[in-house]
Amino acid sequence: MKKIYHTDRLMLKILRPKDAGLVLDYISRNKDFLKEWETDRPDDYHTLNHQKGLLKRDYRRFKDGQMLRLWIFKKDDPNKVIGTIALDNIIRGPFLSCFLGYRLDRDNINRGYTTEALGELIRIAFEEMGLHRLEANIMPRNSRSLKVVEKLGFENEGTSRDYLKINGKWEDHIHMVLLNKDI
Repeated sequence: MKKIYHTDRLMLKILRPKDAGLVLDYISRNKDFLKEWETDRPDDYHTLNHQKGLLKRDYRRFKDGQMLRLWIFKKDDPNKVIGTIALDNIIRGPFLSCFLGYRLDRDNINRGYTTEALGELIRIAFEEMGLHRLEANIMPRNSRSLKVVEKLGFENEGTSRDYLKINGKWEDHIHMVLLNKDI
């Protein structure tokens, strides 16, 4: 697997602990924007040390075949993270499945960047990794996120009640799935 992928407008990169400053800048710029959609964070989450630790963990899980996290950069601004996409909890064997996650910078929403990045991640998941099933769990009120996965062909398999605790409250999630029909 490559460590950098290119789309028309974006670069998708696997980052290492040395890149923690780029990630910290991204999460600091988007702290309030992302809070509505994410689980509670530990007190030290917005520190360079914590981000280094997360990048180290992510890289180890990538090497073990359990995860692929790509950080999103615009080609015309290659030193500024604008989001991240990930395949997590990758399970092999007869399941060949994983969870899909993504988030984007508040100043870059509604420009098609998430759809473009996820399109490439789906290609990687199905063609390079040989996965069969991608699952995305999305809060019903997150209409922008639902629209992205629907555009990419995901189908609604139902609602999971009180699925995740987000911003201090248990939230239902719609279970969206994309199958690799070539397997």
